[in-house]
Amino acid sequence: MIEFKNVSFAYEEGAKNVLSDIDLEIKKGECVAVLGHNGCGKSTLAKLMNGILIPTAGDVFVNGLSTRDEERLFDIRRAAGMVFQNSDNQIVSSIVEEDVAFACENLGMESAEIRKRVDEALSAVDMLEYRTHAPHLLSGGQKQRVAIAGVLAMEPQALILDEPTAMLDPRGRREVLDTVLGLNREKGMTVVLITHHMDEAALCSRVVVMHEGRIALTGTPKEVFSQVEKMRELSLDVPQTVKLLYELDSSLDLTALSVKECADQIEKYLRG
Repeated sequence: MIEFKNVSFAYEEGAKNVLSDIDLEIKKGECVAVLGHNGCGKSTLAKLMNGILIPTAGDVFVNGLSTRDEERLFDIRRAAGMVFQNSDNQIVSSIVEEDVAFACENLGMESAEIRKRVDEALSAVDMLEYRTHAPHLLSGGQKQRVAIAGVLAMEPQALILDEPTAMLDPRGRREVLDTVLGLNREKGMTVVLITHHMDEAALCSRVVVMHEGRIALTGTPKEVFSQVEKMRELSLDVPQTVKLLYELDSSLDLTALSVKECADQIEKYLRG
């Protein structure tokens, strides 16, 4: 779905690279979390995925289309929809359904098709009952779900989310995560989740850890988070379950990510 081939990027000519020598493949239907500290290049990586930014060196392909091809940028951005951290920057209308319809109207779709897509997109994020509400009266989690619906109405194949829960309370985070993971599981949508929350990354099928503009680790959540010492070298934490087991006895099974798996490990440990 998305492929990086030896990609480097700098915001100005002659400036230090923000990203260096990135090789990465994201397959259709995958749910991939991208982790790392602020300034490690996560958001830059996301913006390269749908042609908002163009590589300084190397190539990015979306569905086989190069983001360097200006004539195909429209197709690329329809295939890989982007949701930003602050939903207020993405909401443009005073009524929810009008906001979700905005992109479809700009694409010149027929009214009946727009109505169908808006209803389907709002249903997918469980916001159909709020279709006539004013976005500014919604909670942070609800507004972010409306922003996601606005992208879904264009029927993208991939959803790229740049720290969509960073400004939300725990309830709003859960609402957005449930929505995004549900789209991946139930509709097979490719999801790229940029995040700094370990517990969010643990719910994805693959984790990519960024450090100083390079890929430091990649693998399943169990493969990545069981490397506690390596994560600490990168000044990153691990999920609380793994951290607890490691502090209790580093020889325990550190692939126990869920609370139940962690509890089972502790029970075995206490039984000797």
